[in-house]
Amino acid sequence: MGPRPMIRGSGRWDKNAKVPMVKNIVFALRLVWKADKRLLLCSFFNHTAEIVFSLFVQNILFLKVLLGIIDSKGDFKEYLKNLFLFLALAVVLKGINWFSSYLRQVSTKKVLKELNNMVFKKAIELDVSCYEDPAFYDKYQRATQILAWGLFDNVCSNVASIFGGVVALLLVVGTVSAIDPVYLVFLLPVSLVFAVELFKSKQVYKRDKEMTTNNRIKAYVQRTVFLKEYSKDMRTSNIFLVLMERFKAAIEANLLILKKYGLKLFVFSMISSLFSDFIPLIGTYAFAAYQFVFEKSMTVSGFSVVLSSINSVRESTMRIAGSFEMLSQEAFYFQNLKDFFDYETKVESGRKICEKIETLEFKNVSFRYPSGKSNVLENVSFKIENGETVALVGVNGAGKSTIVKLMLRFYDVSEGEILINGINIKEYDLKSLRSSYGVVFQDYKNFAVSVYENVLCHECSDEEKERAKTALIQSGIWEKISSLSKGGDTVLTKEFESDGTGLSGGENQKISVARLFAKDFSFAVLDEPSSALDPIAEYKMYESLIEVTKGKTVLYISHRLSSAILSNRIIVIGNKTVLENGSHAQLMELGGEYSKMFSLQASSYRKEEGEEEND
Repeated sequence: MGPRPMIRGSGRWDKNAKVPMVKNIVFALRLVWKADKRLLLCSFFNHTAEIVFSLFVQNILFLKVLLGIIDSKGDFKEYLKNLFLFLALAVVLKGINWFSSYLRQVSTKKVLKELNNMVFKKAIELDVSCYEDPAFYDKYQRATQILAWGLFDNVCSNVASIFGGVVALLLVVGTVSAIDPVYLVFLLPVSLVFAVELFKSKQVYKRDKEMTTNNRIKAYVQRTVFLKEYSKDMRTSNIFLVLMERFKAAIEANLLILKKYGLKLFVFSMISSLFSDFIPLIGTYAFAAYQFVFEKSMTVSGFSVVLSSINSVRESTMRIAGSFEMLSQEAFYFQNLKDFFDYETKVESGRKICEKIETLEFKNVSFRYPSGKSNVLENVSFKIENGETVALVGVNGAGKSTIVKLMLRFYDVSEGEILINGINIKEYDLKSLRSSYGVVFQDYKNFAVSVYENVLCHECSDEEKERAKTALIQSGIWEKISSLSKGGDTVLTKEFESDGTGLSGGENQKISVARLFAKDFSFAVLDEPSSALDPIAEYKMYESLIEVTKGKTVLYISHRLSSAILSNRIIVIGNKTVLENGSHAQLMELGGEYSKMFSLQASSYRKEEGEEEND
């Protein structure tokens, strides 16, 4: 077996790796068996019974027995007896197949549910760096397509179809060879069909793989056009035309890929037809006619059975070849899912439980993003003590949000170390570490669930709703929420419920801040918590923050330096490192970077106030 398509723990995908077909199919069948074994069992019964009955019992055995009775001038009662026997067998099998099909439908839903849960669980465990890697997105999309396309049901059907086809083929070939072994010569080329179909399926997978990125671009444009948050920009700018050009380019690129593989696939199909149709059909018909007409060695019933058998051989072969082709293609897709499940995170959880953050220290920390060419932080050192309120300031791109990602261990430092209570952050259990923080992110997100559930991040009892209401009051959004038709039980967005609601950017941010107020934390991190608020709302929010975070450690990250004045200490980030560290008064007296930033913002506010007075 060749190298694995993914280097474990690296997060990078090897495009040239070989894919083990049999192992991937076994992997798929094991997952199905674990989720609900009825799907596999019912698939085998349905397909085997249907194929064997239609291709052997009905087309060969039934014909052979009845024509044999006629040839031997048997009793008509015997003829009717066998006829009703076959009819009864057909009715019984039809009833069992119907019930088995019903069980398949039920078990398919259960399997999809279990497998979706597995995918979701794995997705939440992935490193944040995965979401910044286009190769990961391509791999992830191909993995989720397995569920979206129902390939688990398909792989069970195709394996069962191959099994049923082989059983029927052996029975039919055995019947034909009993008439005359020479017929086997004409059936031999059928075995080559499977090799041809395997090569063909590899080309189909390569074609689909090359189209993945283009399909992702198409899906992005199709999704964006219908999303509310993009609708205003779409209608007030030319961005729609830009997106349509991308969409058009993706389609044209896919057409070139289809042309690239079109001739190869056509040739493979023609060769497959030659081995499965032309040689067996023409050869067998010609030899059977020779025996019947010239040698007079074959009866009418034997001649009919041979001709019918060849059609059954041809049909069973095509079923096996078609299922084999689909199965070999599905094996390639299951490699993507296997890689996804096999992915090992680079950020590994420690064992020590983080109960409370007393001190946080960065010691000579340098960091470079996985896809970056240079460090975004170099030799950063600072320490935050319990109960301090610290402002982290700096221009856009200085690395402020990166520091938050490192504190939360979304990434690990490239050099240096981060200490919590004097212990390396890597020694702490990830869940308990992140739970110790109360965080409001710069790119905050609310979800299509109720307001209360957005605040508490779980389904709420009546008692818990009161706690959520208190947090909403503190964040300054309760007056708006109480005016809604269902109050705090109103679902955000109207995507799923007609009586849902849409909120403004500032209102959504207040709900995000309410999450912090409702949480029990020891260290608050507020990354641009007032970016969508007007100055009055910002002032009120900071008043609430000061009240809620009394006795707790708070780290503010903001472009607006109004929060810096409220802080005990200010850390200025610039040129990838810490430029200044001290109180507002100390840094103003120093006359350095912070003083310049503060004076510039203050002059802007004074200018705005002067313009308002003149108005």
